[in-house]
Amino acid sequence: MKTSGKPIVSMPPMSMEECKALQFEGLDFVYISGDAYVDHPSFGTAIIARVLQKNGYSVGIIAQPDWHNVDEFRRLGKPRLAFLVSSGNIDSMVNHYTASKRKRSEDAYTEGGKAGKRPDRAVIVYANRCKEAYSGVPVVIGGIEASLRRFAHYDYWDNKVRHSILYDACADLLLYGMGERSIVELADALDAGRPISEITDIRGSCYRTTQLLEGLEYELLPSYMDVARDKATYSKAFMMQFAEQDAIRGKRLVQQHEKGYLVANPPALPLSTREMDAVYALPFSRTPHPSYTGHIPALDEVEFSITSARGCFGGCNFCALTFHQGRVIQARSHDSIIREATHMTQSKRFKGYISDVGGPTANFRQPACKKQKTLGTCKDKQCIGYNKCKNLEVSHEDYIQLLNELKEIPRVKKVFVRSGVRYDYVMYDRSDEFLRTLIADHISGQLKIAPEHVSDNVLYYMNKPPHEMYERFMQRYTQLNKNQGIRQYTVPYLMSSHPGCRLEDAVQLTIFLKEHDMRPQQVQDFYPTPGTMSTCMYYTGMDPRTGERIYVPFTEQDKQMQRALMQYYLPQNFDLVRKALKLCNRDDLIGYDKNALVPPKRESNTRQKPIDKRRRNR
Repeated sequence: MKTSGKPIVSMPPMSMEECKALQFEGLDFVYISGDAYVDHPSFGTAIIARVLQKNGYSVGIIAQPDWHNVDEFRRLGKPRLAFLVSSGNIDSMVNHYTASKRKRSEDAYTEGGKAGKRPDRAVIVYANRCKEAYSGVPVVIGGIEASLRRFAHYDYWDNKVRHSILYDACADLLLYGMGERSIVELADALDAGRPISEITDIRGSCYRTTQLLEGLEYELLPSYMDVARDKATYSKAFMMQFAEQDAIRGKRLVQQHEKGYLVANPPALPLSTREMDAVYALPFSRTPHPSYTGHIPALDEVEFSITSARGCFGGCNFCALTFHQGRVIQARSHDSIIREATHMTQSKRFKGYISDVGGPTANFRQPACKKQKTLGTCKDKQCIGYNKCKNLEVSHEDYIQLLNELKEIPRVKKVFVRSGVRYDYVMYDRSDEFLRTLIADHISGQLKIAPEHVSDNVLYYMNKPPHEMYERFMQRYTQLNKNQGIRQYTVPYLMSSHPGCRLEDAVQLTIFLKEHDMRPQQVQDFYPTPGTMSTCMYYTGMDPRTGERIYVPFTEQDKQMQRALMQYYLPQNFDLVRKALKLCNRDDLIGYDKNALVPPKRESNTRQKPIDKRRRNR
């Protein structure tokens, strides 16, 4: 039964005992999550649950159920309106496996960091168990895993094209993107008695049908059968999806599967500043559910962080954010952020440090240009990347002001910026004020940036700025540190084996590392996750923007050599590095001179040394 609408401060229940204590005769929604439940706005489950509460709906959480036992899914009884299913904050396959497809030993989103508390392809498994638990109850899937797999998609772990997850999960509806609007629309429609099969008009939703509605306007994608059969067709379908990922001008998309049609409605409209403020004003406790006695590692980095904005117009081809949050920046007001920060300072655990203030890109606080607010993003252009749009508007004034206001809050000792700064955007700013402010007050000895590579060939396929932009930024960063009498460093994120990265490009990166005395302790391999342009390149071997064939480091040996080149200084990598250098005709980099990357291979000495009889007789 829908509640009276009074503010609900208590955390969503996770047991029948809690439901009884809250005097719930039954729950409107039961939310199945692949993560442990943490009541913090950095966790999607918490936001959706709290938004439903705010709108008068009761919701209970079944976190990380034993998927082998259907009774686990009956733990909170039969929901009145629907089951909601999410794998958690991360795709379950990415959560379980490294880029080399090895099983991870830890899970930061589980109590104690213990691995194995969720199944592979969690959305599919959970949704099917919900159907078994209570037939006839609608099952709605969402979160990052469902969002990025909503169309027929290449799956790295199966190495094949899979159906839309809506078909594999046998779910009734899929909500993609940031779901605050769509979940309330869905709840209200179900509460009004509309059958789930008739709820086909919600923005940010996908549904299955055997027959398209008469008069429905849509763009027809190549079918699942066609994209699974032909890589060029897959590439074409991806670009059509990519082009329509805009809430204002995006079209409804339809893709045929063997058993009918997937219909993807246009994305939900971005939240206004007022709506964003309302979401983050909800009574999050910022703690795990009381039923947990152990530590949940994922909370460490975000417990005292603040989300100031959503969306990203950065356009990195290997990032799925565009396909999930969109390219239009949605920012919170200063008042909202100050209130959240002030509330955080009242916690006994707060030590005076706000760990981060940002979003997908920390220094994006406004749309890339004014026209995005009314006309949407450009269909065939990027705002920033290898090149920048001439209409890009660059300003850090609002962000500087926000950081200054946060510094003045009582009990706040330091405000850090850790969610990543887009250095090309900094360089496009005619003023140095932001970088000076950042260096002086908001870095803890080192700044995280993501040049990703040094080869312009690779950077083009990544849609990252040319290498000279990074060099100019480093010069400015170093000089401004020197001017302020500070010695701080950068932590550059670099990637191996991205599509388009030839062995020659990897050697170029190694030479750069050697010249700058950089020795990465960890290497980031390209990871073909669903929903990214780079994954489309990896699978098809072509750039979907142009149809051009490109080199892809596909074999394990290719990847091993590129990975070894980034850690050329490790003796265990010498053989692979020598092999790579010889394949590139760069034997000049093998030797003992100052430019050499690795020593020559020692020839085995087959002759035995003469035995010293005196030593033998001692």
